[in-house]
Amino acid sequence: MRYTELGTSNLRVSEIALGLMRISNKTTEEVVELLETAVDLGINFFDLADIYAGGVSEQKFGEALKASSIDRDKILVQTKTGIVQRTDGQNGMFDFSKEHILKTVDESLQRMQLDYVDTLLLHRPDALMEPAEIAETFNQLRQEGKVRYFGISNMNRYQTEYLQSFLNTYLVTNQLQFGLGHTGMVDFGLFTNMDVPEGHDHDSGLYPYIQQTGMTLQAWSPYQFGNFSGVFIDNPKFPELNAEMEKVAQNHGVTKNAVASAWILRLPASTQVIAGTTKPSRLKEIAAGTDFELSKGEWYNLYQASGHKLP
Repeated sequence: MRYTELGTSNLRVSEIALGLMRISNKTTEEVVELLETAVDLGINFFDLADIYAGGVSEQKFGEALKASSIDRDKILVQTKTGIVQRTDGQNGMFDFSKEHILKTVDESLQRMQLDYVDTLLLHRPDALMEPAEIAETFNQLRQEGKVRYFGISNMNRYQTEYLQSFLNTYLVTNQLQFGLGHTGMVDFGLFTNMDVPEGHDHDSGLYPYIQQTGMTLQAWSPYQFGNFSGVFIDNPKFPELNAEMEKVAQNHGVTKNAVASAWILRLPASTQVIAGTTKPSRLKEIAAGTDFELSKGEWYNLYQASGHKLP
């Protein structure tokens, strides 16, 4: 397992992180096996959110962690706040108010049976956010020992810069959808000044901004395409991409899961892949993505096989 520093923090984090959104229907024993497999592979970073399965994912994680042989002080736990869901499970609003953040952090800690989380992310942009209030909230959470570091998710450059200008601590990460099925952040740079869809900036130059600031890019849904449209690995809709991934996989003695992960980690930036699998066997395949590095030729061949011909 390879490691990187999480933004400007002093946290040494595994480049593969385990995303735990889908553990709500698993038994405690199954989650224990998943967590212990992760730790055995060198994975020390676990990603959650208060809204995952209405809080059940956090609860399951806390129960499994207590039942496992894992030392809490040897792992890093991240959760998120800011999304308020309706009773039908759809997002009702985004809320970065002090009252909401403090309340949900306490609830998350209680569900996970933890005294603190290592990182707290603001989950989706709140158009009504008050940065001074957020700064006050972050300061209180740090002083109370409930949160060590802070980050964001799904925010563009300008939202990030605006929020950061009010904070006395650096935002350490931005969690964003990225992978061979969702390449927008690198498309824009590659197709600069081109009158093609890839040349349109949907992300406010996020990728070079992340490089410039030293933030860590956390890639969520790294094996999906579109807007939760499914996975591209072994999907007959992507024959060229799967053929190229298989070719690279054979060259390195790994699986396509490892290749898809290595493609993300080849970026010259601090990067983590948030792997949301619940299968220990697949997690082992994904973790192998840190055992090798793609050549430039392999990276570009995979990029083009995903449907993006270079200008």
